[in-house]
Amino acid sequence: MKISVIAHPNSKNPRIEEDLMKVLHVWVKAPPLKGKANKAITEALANFFGIKKGKVTLIRGEKSKNKLFEIG
Repeated sequence: MKISVIAHPNSKNPRIEEDLMKVLHVWVKAPPLKGKANKAITEALANFFGIKKGKVTLIRGEKSKNKLFEIG
């Protein structure tokens, strides 16, 4: 399953919300430096879906706010 994500790094309140277009907005405390935010988003998605971190893969958007993840 592929999931569209909009990243919000450096957030004070980490959370995950879905908008009307079925896009997940993921707020994480990690800064967008050296892949720290991507790692935090991967962990947040794994917790959200109740799966292991290894099952969440970043497909597109390594240096962008708009990302595409594969789950499973």
